Amino acid sequence: MSQIVVIGAGMGAMAAAARLATAGHRVKVFERSETPGGAVRRLERDGFAFDTGPGLLHLPAVYRDLFLKTGREPLEQCVALSQVDPAARHLFPDGTDLRLPNASRAGVTAALDAAFGTGSGARWGAMLNRAREVWDATRRPLLEEPLRNERLAALGRDPYPAAGGGPLRRPARSLAEVAGRELRDPRLGALLESYALAHGLDPRETPAGAVVLPYLEQTFGSWYVAGGLGALADALWRRCRDRKVEFVFGAEVVRILERGGRAAGVELADGGHEEADLVVCGVDPRRLPGLLGASSPTQLWGEVGVRPAERRPAGRFTVLLALGGARPAGAVHRTVVHAGDREAELAAVFGPAGSRWRIGRSGRSEAHGALCERPTVTVLRPDDPAGRPDAEHEAVTLQVTVAAHASAGAPADSTAVDWAAPGVAEGFADRVVEVAEAAVPGLAGRLLWREVVTPADTAAVTGSVGGAVPAPALAGAGGRRLLPANATGLPGLYSVGGWSHPGGGLAHAGMSGALVAGLIVEGADWRGSY
Repeated sequence: MSQIVVIGAGMGAMAAAARLATAGHRVKVFERSETPGGAVRRLERDGFAFDTGPGLLHLPAVYRDLFLKTGREPLEQCVALSQVDPAARHLFPDGTDLRLPNASRAGVTAALDAAFGTGSGARWGAMLNRAREVWDATRRPLLEEPLRNERLAALGRDPYPAAGGGPLRRPARSLAEVAGRELRDPRLGALLESYALAHGLDPRETPAGAVVLPYLEQTFGSWYVAGGLGALADALWRRCRDRKVEFVFGAEVVRILERGGRAAGVELADGGHEEADLVVCGVDPRRLPGLLGASSPTQLWGEVGVRPAERRPAGRFTVLLALGGARPAGAVHRTVVHAGDREAELAAVFGPAGSRWRIGRSGRSEAHGALCERPTVTVLRPDDPAGRPDAEHEAVTLQVTVAAHASAGAPADSTAVDWAAPGVAEGFADRVVEVAEAAVPGLAGRLLWREVVTPADTAAVTGSVGGAVPAPALAGAGGRRLLPANATGLPGLYSVGGWSHPGGGLAHAGMSGALVAGLIVEGADWRGSY
């Protein structure tokens, strides 16, 4: 039995803590904020409640496995899950209104043919068939196995096959190229690219294998947790407590202690120390050198050597709306209102195509961070009594992928916006609300109040550099879309959560916790979850 300290109470960190405690270890979690969940949080005001992080759950099997293996009560006895149907409504600038059913390939095909014309569904379906090949090739190394040297070469190659077959057919090099070459209709292309954008990925630079993102959603479905995703975080926190995990909130770790060439505990901001046999770090690995100081090993990223991403992913801008008036019958849970100018939006968030690595003569990068005039806006309207004071009110959440916050310590070659500057957040929120009127007619007249959550706010709460939201690991691009391995170069120190293998997203965070627990319980030679 080991004494284990966990830094942070995000979803990946708590997933690891629950599994480690179940295996008999003594686990103590230090969280600098006052609540568990990391980026999975709820804001409550005047009887309204909103998720300020992700609003839907995909691949719920990850959390079913976690709850099954850490206690007697399965996931469905701890939270109420329901499938969202339709999975999403998409509104395009030309007036096209597309409604995609949940987890129904035949239904998706029919919906696409009806909205875009005959043959659209077949082209989308053929792409998803190739996406299944990507899923089959990468599921284990990207979700279920520790990151290992012998896998790096294969993971550096994009597994997306060439459309049409034939030895002379070159596979698409990016998600945007898949959209242009294989889908052809710009609306179908915008639909595909919206899955990347929602994860903070630039489709112009994202490997074609990212087609696995719509494949996962349309194969395994979209799920809502009654009470919001914050209820899932609370359920996981309670499961940890049931397994005797100790939590200390309002406790910021400022240093990881090292003794005899291995992690030996942590030092807190109040000067206190906590000794440990092992340390599990649930914060952005880019902060590890600072937390280790002079003890930081030369090979901090372990034998695999995958470093944290040098380019910062985008952030999330959220507007929480308290509305008067009942939620209309038949209102769709999730609506994506697409940008009128896709290239302008991508340039605003990520910079002009091919420019993110461009360094100016001064040695600093040329900044391209900007605010899109009419961005893609995701409108969430859950039919959940827990989110509103009564049936005569409605809680609506608007989410936009934006450039991250221009904070100290941000990579010099990334786009950024100073979200803390006077008027920036509120002015952009006005634009976002205006765009959302397409999904919620009469929105402005029903508005009682609103709250705005920017990447600067995310940075303050989670410690993420620039308030960025981590993206899932992807194969291809020479391995540049991989995340650091869970076992670091300092013995006894492990990294968990969205900024470590296998990357961001609720399901990926849960798998990260499983991987860390497996490495600790089973040893360095452990080969994976299944």
